[in-house]
Amino acid sequence: MRLQRHAAAGLGATKHRETHTARLPCRSTRGRAALQVACVATPHSADSQKEAPKGAVPPPGQYVSSPFGAGRVLTPSPPGSIDDDDVLELKNLRNYLVPRDSPFIADNNHGGGFVGDRDRIRLHTVEFESTESAGSFCADGVLTNGDEDSCILLPEWAIRCGPRKTIYFDPKQVSAAVVTCGGLCPGLNDVVQNIVYTLTDYGVPEDNILGIRYGLRGFYERDAKPITLTRKYVDGIHLKGGTMLGTSRGGANVKEIVRRIDLWGLNMVFVVGGNGGNAAANAISEECEAQGVCCSVVGVPKSIDNDILIIDKCFGFETAVEEAQRALLAAKVEAGSARNGLGVVKLMGRQSGFIAMQAAMASGVADVCLIPEIPFRMDKLCEHVATIFEKQGHCVVCVAEGAGQDLLTSGGAGGTDASGNPILADIGVYLRNEFKKHFKGDADIKYIDPSYMIRSVPTTSNDRIYCKVLGQGAVHGAFAGFTDITVGLVNTHYVYLPIPTIIQAARKVNPKGRRWNRLITAIRQPDLAA
Repeated sequence: MRLQRHAAAGLGATKHRETHTARLPCRSTRGRAALQVACVATPHSADSQKEAPKGAVPPPGQYVSSPFGAGRVLTPSPPGSIDDDDVLELKNLRNYLVPRDSPFIADNNHGGGFVGDRDRIRLHTVEFESTESAGSFCADGVLTNGDEDSCILLPEWAIRCGPRKTIYFDPKQVSAAVVTCGGLCPGLNDVVQNIVYTLTDYGVPEDNILGIRYGLRGFYERDAKPITLTRKYVDGIHLKGGTMLGTSRGGANVKEIVRRIDLWGLNMVFVVGGNGGNAAANAISEECEAQGVCCSVVGVPKSIDNDILIIDKCFGFETAVEEAQRALLAAKVEAGSARNGLGVVKLMGRQSGFIAMQAAMASGVADVCLIPEIPFRMDKLCEHVATIFEKQGHCVVCVAEGAGQDLLTSGGAGGTDASGNPILADIGVYLRNEFKKHFKGDADIKYIDPSYMIRSVPTTSNDRIYCKVLGQGAVHGAFAGFTDITVGLVNTHYVYLPIPTIIQAARKVNPKGRRWNRLITAIRQPDLAA
């Protein structure tokens, strides 16, 4: 579909602020820390606690609570006010589309109601007592590296995800495509399935839903023709690991992809991928705009390393942590069954150590955790392991694959792969060999590398539910006329986020954050770099 304006010129945007996502240093909490706190007692009379009449509409600005949840009804504010403007901006195609009623209006979306465009989720949920409070640094943004120059500033609000009363595509005229790209991750099939289910729930003909084979190249490579995705075809795929569409890394020709989108008459494209996949979705969206092709491009953020900015967690991460624990528990058994037994487990985590950190905390058997964000010295590590031997007779070391790369001078490290990810040397083998040198046969060392096993399994129940909501939310966002967006969980609520914001950098473990502090406190891990 070619772009034809129905309103003002240019791509629309839900808000008018463009400076929020700039990469800026943040050297203070910018007023988010309340330096002087006054406590005011509020009287609670019996009258103030009376239940509101059934069916009563709460006044604007009032906080309301029920057995099903809580929130605040929006207070009307003058157009252009700061509060109304302080929202993450989303691109939309509404100027080129015709609004119409949602097919779910007849039964009020099965009795669940609808989401409004001014429904907002707060991005900053904590008011800090002072700049000395843990976590107060970069209170108005999100950290990428844990230092002053890695704070990406964010506005106060994000737009809520969900079905709208007004949609901007005629379901009968929708032609959609779904593509998975990048490395495998638990939940890919779950997301694909629920995108297909939700499209057909809207009334999109099943013949109009394409599955792109083997990543973005499947748009134009002759030996990877698209397949038609029907409800019957995707039934049961959530019970299997991997992706039924196939996947690949990098190397996509964006201009050729957009040419095929135009040629095939696609007006919705769903890209399930990590930082690289979402960057490709952003490039496709921009190329569609440049060529005048009216197509809503929506991403679903996938990363087994959990390294997507802003969102609480990526789908598949919980499943990966659950599977990673099996390796740690096996290492505990091996180490505990020998004199000076030493189990070394290498887990995924190229630039971010979330899997290693979370699995070490959850399993309760790791004595040492090494992640890419925290440097360490080999001599200090060996000394600490020796101390643990003296105390309990065995030790379990959990290491993320990207940890300690500065210690390795050979082994194939260097350069990047097709997705732009750094190629790493093998820290697991390095640790095993260094431990053997240091302990000179006085330690029984077992090295376990579960590697791709943790990403090839079907999802756990929590991840499965998460994937369902993400797939549904992606389709709701497309029908709402948004483009160049992704969907995710932020502060326990589902929101739409502009893709350019989340791909600025990889999310990393904050070395000064509470999560890392909880782990090293629990396992009594000293500073191994000092």
